[in-house]
Amino acid sequence: MKNKSFNTGYIFLISLVSAMGGYLFGFDFAVITGGLPFLRDQFGLDAYWEGFTTGSLALGCIMGCLLAGSISDKYGRKPGLMIAASIFAISSLSMAFAPNLTVFISSRFFAGIGVGMASMLSPMYIAEIAPASMRGRMVAINQLTIVLGQVITHLENFHLREIGPEAWRWMFGMGVVPSLLFLFGVFFLPESPRWLIKAGNESRARTILNRIGGKLYADESADAIKGSVHNGKKVNYKALLNKAILPAVLVGIGLAVFQQFCGINVVFNYTTNIFESIGASKSEQLLQAVWISLANLIFTLVAMSLVDRLGRKPLMLIGAGGLSVLYVIIGYMLNVHANGTLSIFILMAIGVYAMSLAPVTWVLISEIFPNQVRGIASSVAIMCLWGAYFILVLTFPIIEKNFGDATAFWGYAVVCILGFIFVKLKVKETKGKSLEQIEQEMSHIH
Repeated sequence: MKNKSFNTGYIFLISLVSAMGGYLFGFDFAVITGGLPFLRDQFGLDAYWEGFTTGSLALGCIMGCLLAGSISDKYGRKPGLMIAASIFAISSLSMAFAPNLTVFISSRFFAGIGVGMASMLSPMYIAEIAPASMRGRMVAINQLTIVLGQVITHLENFHLREIGPEAWRWMFGMGVVPSLLFLFGVFFLPESPRWLIKAGNESRARTILNRIGGKLYADESADAIKGSVHNGKKVNYKALLNKAILPAVLVGIGLAVFQQFCGINVVFNYTTNIFESIGASKSEQLLQAVWISLANLIFTLVAMSLVDRLGRKPLMLIGAGGLSVLYVIIGYMLNVHANGTLSIFILMAIGVYAMSLAPVTWVLISEIFPNQVRGIASSVAIMCLWGAYFILVLTFPIIEKNFGDATAFWGYAVVCILGFIFVKLKVKETKGKSLEQIEQEMSHIH
């Protein structure tokens, strides 16, 4: 589509509001980093319970993806986002007031339902709203808000650390503020035009498409979307086994699992453990978390400038290759206790991940599935992502205790090499193509 008169400000605004779901995701990733030293003292956590407390979020996320897939296909993307925001607000207060570990873990699981719904629906909604030429940058806004959530939360954690042994209650309770802001913003979002056409409401979809890019864009988009969906046809998970759809589903699952098993989230979630192992104080541990989140923010901005120019596949290959090398070095430094330069190489790893696997995986998952099954296919891929995250954060404290940090990072280096091969062989470039064009190409992958 050659129409250049896109309403850029409107597209950016609705993408930013939707991407506030990413902020909630970032909040919960970061808040556990600051909370763990306090929770460890409060509830006497051993290695297993430390991993399970951290990973309980992911179990909720898996359920959230299941709910989001069915809700978004049946009722629309917008209602799903509103439900996610409401769940997160309630669970933030529940964690803050938890009287014991059982209630806290149950509340974190419940928070995971909201995070899981938002993690699937926010990038998918943006991909369905944004024109092809802007889609990579707009979906990457979701990663930017994830990172902003982490930066702001780490700063809050650092400032709250001195208020006493129950500082963690304030840390987790702060989540209610962005949740309510997100809920308010989503109320004003338009529904996805692709979902509206699939639901048989073409006139409303054309109105939204016209506002995005004018009448020519609306006509061309509506015709292309109608050619790729079948109005009123009920879709279930069995449809994903269709030979025209399954290749895209397998690629999506592979990308999702690789993004987690690459290992970087142990740095985000266990910053305090890693730096405690080399003798850092509690304040130094929390300060390192702030530096890591700032590096994450800077390189996410770099990714946003590159994803629609350099493309998705080159960035994924840079990420997989770069991390494999850096992990070997980090493992060596942990093994010989080279404390002085460890943080430099950890920040480099964060930077490589932030400009590659972190945003681009979400962009690809939001793009590669056919219109007809995008909701449930995305839910399957992101369920696998959260399942991989749960395994990662559950096993790290156990690996750390029994084999040491170095062994864990060397293992993640091997995963990154395998991920590089997978991306090289199986991932097609999607830069600058409409979702309908991508759908046709993905059906020919074998």
